[in-house]
Amino acid sequence: MALAAALVVPGLALATGVAPASAAAGDPDLGPNVAVFDPSMATSTIQAKIDEIAAKQIDNEMGSDRYALLFKPGTYGTAAAPLNVKVGYYTEVAGLGLNPTDVTINGHVDVVNRCFPVPGGGQSCIALNNFWRSLSNLTIDVKAIGQDGCRDSATFWAVSQAAPMRRVNVTGGNLSLMDYCSGPSFASGGFISDSKATFVISGSQQQWYTRDSTVGGWSNGVWNQVFSGVNGAPATCFPADAATCGGPYTTLAKTPVSKEKPYLYVDAAGSWNVFVPALRRDSSGTTWENGPTPGTSVPLSRFFVAKPSTSVRTINEQLERGKHLLLTPGVYDIARTIEVERANTVVLGLGLPSLSAQRGALVLDVADARGIDIAGVMVDAGPVNSKLLIRIGSRDDKVRRSGTPVALQDVFVRIGGPQIGKATVTMEVNSDDALLDNLWLWRADHGNPGTVGWTVNTADTGLVVNGDDVTATGLFVEHYQKTEVIWNGERGNVVFFQNELPYDPPSQAAWSRPGGVKGYPALKVSNRVKAFTMTGAGSYSFFNQGLDIFADNAFEVPKTLPKGSLTNLLTIFLDPANGKGGIENVVNGVGGSSTIANPDVPVTVVSYP
Repeated sequence: MALAAALVVPGLALATGVAPASAAAGDPDLGPNVAVFDPSMATSTIQAKIDEIAAKQIDNEMGSDRYALLFKPGTYGTAAAPLNVKVGYYTEVAGLGLNPTDVTINGHVDVVNRCFPVPGGGQSCIALNNFWRSLSNLTIDVKAIGQDGCRDSATFWAVSQAAPMRRVNVTGGNLSLMDYCSGPSFASGGFISDSKATFVISGSQQQWYTRDSTVGGWSNGVWNQVFSGVNGAPATCFPADAATCGGPYTTLAKTPVSKEKPYLYVDAAGSWNVFVPALRRDSSGTTWENGPTPGTSVPLSRFFVAKPSTSVRTINEQLERGKHLLLTPGVYDIARTIEVERANTVVLGLGLPSLSAQRGALVLDVADARGIDIAGVMVDAGPVNSKLLIRIGSRDDKVRRSGTPVALQDVFVRIGGPQIGKATVTMEVNSDDALLDNLWLWRADHGNPGTVGWTVNTADTGLVVNGDDVTATGLFVEHYQKTEVIWNGERGNVVFFQNELPYDPPSQAAWSRPGGVKGYPALKVSNRVKAFTMTGAGSYSFFNQGLDIFADNAFEVPKTLPKGSLTNLLTIFLDPANGKGGIENVVNGVGGSSTIANPDVPVTVVSYP
């Protein structure tokens, strides 16, 4: 929905096709749903616009509106008059500095619980559905004024999946990943990278992955908290042991390979650019604390800036001419494939744009070319089945690109939810050395009426990996109807995996494999694979059809893998009041069962084989 008129506020610089008189000269046209702030504006003016957008988006879970709130370098708010940013659905909040310290918000940037009425009166306040938003590239100096007392000492990022925090510097107070000011406060996140915080309160977060950051302390965990390359992270303690080491923590001193998401910035001359961070190996800590982030700056003039009305034909023509692609906020109907073929092409989404498949389209096809980067993009399946939604590389033309791999950051895919969606396979990765950083592939378990059901939003598999040496850092795949992740490539490496099995199989017979094997695993590694590693992986079950439905295993891998290839695995049964069945083994018949007989109790395997 176009909101150009609504966004024209006196004193507010906007990225619109026809800029108001107060718009900053030289700002690009980023569409009507991008608000660009600068420090010369009155805090009250900025606050009013932020509040207006938040009021629309806080409860707009399955809506089509998309927004980006961008802050030019400088300081916003003061201790006496802080700026308080509430972040709703489909809202990106980002600083436009080259480094996070170039933009400071004195105040808060918060995501808090949503409250729902419960039978008999009262309400339940939770963060379990706080999806699809982002925060990046700025400093939050926490201020108490304007808060309610409970929230004085922390900024709150109480989110679940698909709500990344990247390149954020929190000072003056804590970072809380739980909204403890209303209850029961359940949350199911989450992802942080390249960030720094004085102290982090994990609280009720069921699981969380933090990568290449610095923390002054970390409070606790629930089921599966994973750290890689995090200075100040707690030591490994898995399974949890409150008497000795706390936990449940899985901590790697370094991240094996990482590449931060590209981001917009405005330089000292007022020119707009996209910075593409360099690949790192065996990394730890942020990219920016001890000097400039290594990488490459690309002028925005080298990007084609697409709007939701832009045709795929036009997008592909611009890509063929060597342009990068910036997708502005909105929903794009994709009836033919977007083809990304040139090396080092950047496809960057702004304001969580959604690419919506039409007529069974393959939405995105990425060539096996060096250095391609796809970031900040959502994809929705459509009502006509797509055999595949996203393809990375070709199975027939594989090229080794270990120094310049294809990278995906913050790519989120939905099968159902806002609309009926169907897709046999969500994503296929054929490229060797590909890097998958914070992916959520989701067959919807809830959504708009009529969009969710066993025969409605049909989807076999979330991810198929055929490439060798593929690394996934922060992989979330949920509710698919058959094997959710199939890994065929050699030397794959997964750091943090979160899964929920489908809630809605109508019977055991409908969810069984040939030979009487019950259910499907969350992740299966092909029997021919000789090497594969994974650490910090959880699969949860809850079957809501009133029947005992079981999966024989959460994970299935070759028994011939080197000893200790899989570490710190768990399963758990959710919600015994409303579910039945469970998972009978963690991996390959090992580890014991998590069923309605032992609900809410993690069943763990520390090392396999």
